[in-house]
Amino acid sequence: VRIPLPVSNILWEHCIRLANRTLVEGYANVKKCSNEGRALMQLDFQQFLMKLEKLTDIRPIPDKEFVETYIKAYYLTENDMERWIKEHREYSTKQLTNLVNVCLGSHINKKARQKLLAAIDDMDRPKR
Repeated sequence: VRIPLPVSNILWEHCIRLANRTLVEGYANVKKCSNEGRALMQLDFQQFLMKLEKLTDIRPIPDKEFVETYIKAYYLTENDMERWIKEHREYSTKQLTNLVNVCLGSHINKKARQKLLAAIDDMDRPKR
């Protein structure tokens, strides 16, 4: 069955969006992450994009920034993380919480971690 190009593009867009959202969800499920692990996340995503660009003509890639921004957040310092959390409401509470626990967990004290987790919780309250 031939699929018209506009329909094919819509299907590709939805599939790509779902794949990118799934990548972020997968990254949000990691328990530990070293600097090498973070670099591998970026490398894996770049490989994914390269293969995707060969498969489809969809440009720009939907939700590409959503994934890239999340991966880059692993490199933020404690002070930058609080600002970043407040600016990026597009991520779920679980995704933000894991980011704090995994990327800053070993580098900050318990009080600072609790402050960041409270900021996430405060941000989530209006949704409830």
